[in-house]
Amino acid sequence: MSAFEIDPKLDLRLERVVDVEPALVWACWTQPEHIVKWFTPSPWRTKSVEIDLRPGGRFNSVMLSPEGQEFPNLGCLLEVVPQRRLVFTDTLLEGFRPSGKPFFSAVVEIEPEGAGATRYTATAIHGSEESRQQHEAMGFHNGWGAALDQLVALARTLSA
Repeated sequence: MSAFEIDPKLDLRLERVVDVEPALVWACWTQPEHIVKWFTPSPWRTKSVEIDLRPGGRFNSVMLSPEGQEFPNLGCLLEVVPQRRLVFTDTLLEGFRPSGKPFFSAVVEIEPEGAGATRYTATAIHGSEESRQQHEAMGFHNGWGAALDQLVALARTLSA
């Protein structure tokens, strides 16, 4: 159950039960060597990830388009609840410094769901209806769903 109410005018949400343990989902979200393998939906790739797993710590990534163009994403972790909740934003940079180009904040919630399964909820929170619509038009549901499929495939190769 989410800690906040979603506003359909501002927020997008992906919720699914996946057949991997919460500890593996957490590992895939918090270890750069795993994040680079699943974070960007194919045919895009994640070139690099830097994460400092603490409030105020960095959550930076560089995505590569199929043509090889780099798209850096700089952000800040706001909340870290081990194996349960990760909140990050691009509205702030490492050390809670304001960002010049804010787009959204993300809340990733991981809840045990029976034996060996996880209720996975990812919410993208936007500051305006326009940015929410832009994110949806960019393919939020398909893209974040495909990335989750990639996370699950990776998690199945790991041990808890």
